[in-house]
Amino acid sequence: MFCRSTRCFHVLCCADRLQTRMRGAFGKPQGTCARVDIGQVLLSVRCKDSNSYRAREALRHAKFKFPGRQKIIVSRKRGFTKYSHADYLKWKSENRIVPDGVNAKLVILKI
Repeated sequence: MFCRSTRCFHVLCCADRLQTRMRGAFGKPQGTCARVDIGQVLLSVRCKDSNSYRAREALRHAKFKFPGRQKIIVSRKRGFTKYSHADYLKWKSENRIVPDGVNAKLVILKI
């Protein structure tokens, strides 16, 4: 994803001003937009299991603000980690998961 600056080109209706139309044809900055690839993640939300319905409902309302068709996908992973929910809970009870910011590290036991 990369950002672009949108520009506004004013069309003048007076005939004597049309001759100078292309002199400053770069336009004035109007806003910004983003180029997004197909299948690219737009928003990612992490919440408690008790608030998952509210998060899904908020994302459903937010997807109307974007053009095109958006899907809401609920991950099987725990938070932003790469571990499944069941594995994460099992390893946390064994004290093998170490918090690392928004992620988590698995401690490998050496025998």
